[in-house]
Amino acid sequence: MPRLSVVIPTLNAGALLDRTLSALSEGVEAGLVGEIVVSDGGSSDDTLLRARKGGARVVSGAASRGGQLRRGAEAASGDWLLFLHADSVPLRGWTGPVIRHLDGGGGAAAFRLCFDAKGPAAAFVAGWANLRTRLFGLAWGDQGLLVSRSDYDASGGYPDQPLMEDVALSLRLRPVLLRAQVVTSAARYQAEGWLRRGARNFWLLARYAAGARPETLARDYRRR
Repeated sequence: MPRLSVVIPTLNAGALLDRTLSALSEGVEAGLVGEIVVSDGGSSDDTLLRARKGGARVVSGAASRGGQLRRGAEAASGDWLLFLHADSVPLRGWTGPVIRHLDGGGGAAAFRLCFDAKGPAAAFVAGWANLRTRLFGLAWGDQGLLVSRSDYDASGGYPDQPLMEDVALSLRLRPVLLRAQVVTSAARYQAEGWLRRGARNFWLLARYAAGARPETLARDYRRR
């Protein structure tokens, strides 16, 4: 049985996947990563070709981030699971902190976030995300989620919903911060503006906490 299975949800992520799979090769070479499962939501680009070329196993189904993560977890066989977005890339040296966490029998954990962009806005948003995880045990999906199979199953796993699936599971698991970083794309922040997107994300979270349906939030999220 693989010690660690990596699950990556994708939808037309061909342009992003090579870099992420390349970063995961460090874990494969260290004997940590035993399998990579790409859970696709109906890509029309070369995502599946790149996934298989990179050594990943592919499962397919309807496009829904929560549903895709759930299907990927069901297909994985590792004692531990690492859920990772296609545009979130673990930085070199990530395997050491992960192995120490596994050996220490820790609970759920998330990576320290940074963006592929410079400047005070990027540093502030990443810093707040890391502080939020440290203080409240709340991590977004772009930080990755490391969790044992037993804890994942006991929590009920990812809900099959199109948005806030990461928040729903994080609230049950309360991950801690790893001493390892993941760099994620800043493209959406740069396109919308750091302040505007940050405020928008906070408003979506507040509405979710107040009981808004994920399907409604997902429609609003896609409207830009």
